[in-house]
Amino acid sequence: MTQDAPTPHTPATFALWLKEQMRLRRYPDRGGQARLAADAGISTATVSRLLRAEGLPDLRTLTALAEVLHKPLGEILVRAAVLSPDDLDAAARPIPPAPITPRQAAAELGITSPEGITAFERMVNGIRATEPDERRARE
Repeated sequence: MTQDAPTPHTPATFALWLKEQMRLRRYPDRGGQARLAADAGISTATVSRLLRAEGLPDLRTLTALAEVLHKPLGEILVRAAVLSPDDLDAAARPIPPAPITPRQAAAELGITSPEGITAFERMVNGIRATEPDERRARE
């Protein structure tokens, strides 16, 4: 069995999704666009354009829709084709901190005397000498 590729998000798929969200939240066919616009603090013309799949909504509009529809902003950004799912995943990953030197670590720990810094650097370098070499461990 093959798995179908996910449908790409486009203004048209966003329009369909937004119509469904309006239906689920009981925005009526008549007057629903105006009520959604008022609830979100955006113009009725903007909601109308989104439902006709015309143009790309701005971040403020998408943020307002996320709040009123009770959806995560990330989901809205992907559905509106502002971000891809991969972009969203990448944005959620923490950036690992850059390694620091023993001298920087000493400063972070409040070691300020030249003798203390030298002793700390020697200790760290001694510990490093007992650690396996990462490159050799991978071979």
